[in-house]
Amino acid sequence: MKIARLSYGNNETYGFVKGDKVSTKDEITYLTGVPIPQNVKDFLFDGWFDEIKNKIKDLPYEENISKFKLLSPIPNPNKIICLAFNYVDHAKEQGLQAPEDPAIVIKPRTALNSTNSNIVCPDFVTQLDYEIELALIIGKNCKNISIDDANDAIFGYMVFNDVSARDIQFKDKQFTRGKSFDSFAPCGPWITTKDEIQDPQNLKMTTKINGEMRQNSSTNNMFIKIPEIVSKISKVMTLEKGDIISTGTPAGVMLNKPNAVFLKDGDKVEMEIENLGKLNNTIKIVKS
Repeated sequence: MKIARLSYGNNETYGFVKGDKVSTKDEITYLTGVPIPQNVKDFLFDGWFDEIKNKIKDLPYEENISKFKLLSPIPNPNKIICLAFNYVDHAKEQGLQAPEDPAIVIKPRTALNSTNSNIVCPDFVTQLDYEIELALIIGKNCKNISIDDANDAIFGYMVFNDVSARDIQFKDKQFTRGKSFDSFAPCGPWITTKDEIQDPQNLKMTTKINGEMRQNSSTNNMFIKIPEIVSKISKVMTLEKGDIISTGTPAGVMLNKPNAVFLKDGDKVEMEIENLGKLNNTIKIVKS
């Protein structure tokens, strides 16, 4: 199932997506008779989704999704955890080896952004870069989970763009500030539940800038695989319902590339992961 967080005017809701149609919270309540909550996190992770998921085979899907604005699928996650250099080809293009343990960066939730929105960048940033990543949505609280049990902790997947200000990154000699600007975490366009993805380690992933292919890879090229990522991070910190883990980017970013063409005002960024949908964003440079 594909679950989207939506807004229409000043009202926020959520619903299931099928093709270009959506069945909203109100329609789900009407069909099932279950008074599901207004907040999508409560719906997904507090038992409501499990209660109604077998009752929704005949949802009407009457509304066109173009009627709504797609929001970032998870509001206010406790953590956004991003992996660095987790693709062998990306590490190699940086003159590095992919690390045996997750090299992680925490993004603030204020960086969250949605598809069809602007990535807003202050004009003092001179090297704005993109990173397509497969993101995991954690579905239950867990600590010290084993690799064998790690899949049980995953609720679903989405596309994630780990936008990065490389000049800030180089100046600071660490990643946090350069990846933490508001709007620097576009994600979505919705959550696809794990039962719909037969093999999350074999999904085609592409990034196009103004129609030009920049990244063309597969999640098969991850160095640390998904179950090991979840297990190893859970040995460091408790993972909580709604946490986002973004699993690293393949080769093709502008970081350390000779004659790099960094993102500029008006650029169109299109990211797609097989069976998960597309993220479409526009770069907007603003005076600081």
